[in-house]
Amino acid sequence: MVSDILQVTDLDAAQDGRFARFELMGWWDQKRLAAARVLVIGAGAIGNELIKNLALLGVGNVVIADLDRVENSNLSRSVLFRESDIGRPKAEVAAARAREIYPGINAQPFVGNIVYDLGLGVYRWADVILGGLDNREARVAINQAAARVGRVWIDGAIERLDGVARVFDPALGPCYECTMSETDWKMLEARRSCALLTRQEMEQGKVPTTPTTASVIAGIQCQEAIKHLHGLETLEGRGFVFEGTSHQSYVVTYTRRDDCPSHDAFEPILVKPWSVATLTVGELLQHAQDEVGDGAVIELNHDLLQSLECPRCQATEPLFASLGKVTEQQGRCPQCDEPRVPHLFHTLDGSEGLQERTLAEIGVPPWDIVGARRGMQQVFFEFAGDRAAVLGPPAKVDDSH
Repeated sequence: MVSDILQVTDLDAAQDGRFARFELMGWWDQKRLAAARVLVIGAGAIGNELIKNLALLGVGNVVIADLDRVENSNLSRSVLFRESDIGRPKAEVAAARAREIYPGINAQPFVGNIVYDLGLGVYRWADVILGGLDNREARVAINQAAARVGRVWIDGAIERLDGVARVFDPALGPCYECTMSETDWKMLEARRSCALLTRQEMEQGKVPTTPTTASVIAGIQCQEAIKHLHGLETLEGRGFVFEGTSHQSYVVTYTRRDDCPSHDAFEPILVKPWSVATLTVGELLQHAQDEVGDGAVIELNHDLLQSLECPRCQATEPLFASLGKVTEQQGRCPQCDEPRVPHLFHTLDGSEGLQERTLAEIGVPPWDIVGARRGMQQVFFEFAGDRAAVLGPPAKVDDSH
């Protein structure tokens, strides 16, 4: 009898591959998940749960974007972080832990400001985008990027014991900005009005959260992502609201606003083997003229810094950079310590005197997409020469299932 049990157990073990339980669902396609590409923005409490779930599910390719470093307070809410990780970039730690959970995952970290320094190319690369963020400015940036490249994104938000998971397809239905109230916009504009916001001021926006609510919301987000990747019906245009105090949950439906500006996709997009590190402004303007004619203007995807001016002593310092890379110290006048006013630009027409500078030198992020316009004619250039640097080495595929 014992030998019979051992034989059955051995047979079950042989048939029970890593993802065998998932594949008991008739529609499940593990090869599709192995080839899937997911962009996770935010590696905090929600992001940790998202990344853990994606690794457990056998998703093959994940880019993890986050600016922050691990702090002691993260350890009570983030399953992937350890005390020895304090001070390390969250994205790098999360990527390494994802590979420990599932060695077949190609988890690539991006350490930077996602509002200004995450190029549109990685959004276009992704099959679906997952957000685990705690501020409106970043959500608006993701929403606009997703709309421009025609991608679905799934937002997660938590506060105290409550949370919400929402699925947005800006090209077809209501988007995140459609859900924003007048008060939301006023708060966002107040934040944007201080473009050189100090780190301490940004930290004041933190909200109380728990790992339990993060697990619930991230679980719904991942489940919706899996359904989307399989072509199944999702919560598109709707949100799952979880009230943790009473354990009430319900689904809300959002309405697309006709006056919302964030539904237009970039098209056509021309994929070019250029890199922002080597292509100059003058060369880009020439390419733009070749495509749409003389007088072409380059429209950048982000506002870039041109100079800093002190309102007290009137001193102006030329400084070309991404706003996401300007430090608090740079934001203050070296003479009188007064906060300086940034002067920004969003277009290039050749009159700026920047023709010899590379796009990276003026603050354009790697693997970005920019527009070339003349009148009503326009095309968009994707700098695919940066793709390998952003994505890292090719994905490994686990075929043990």
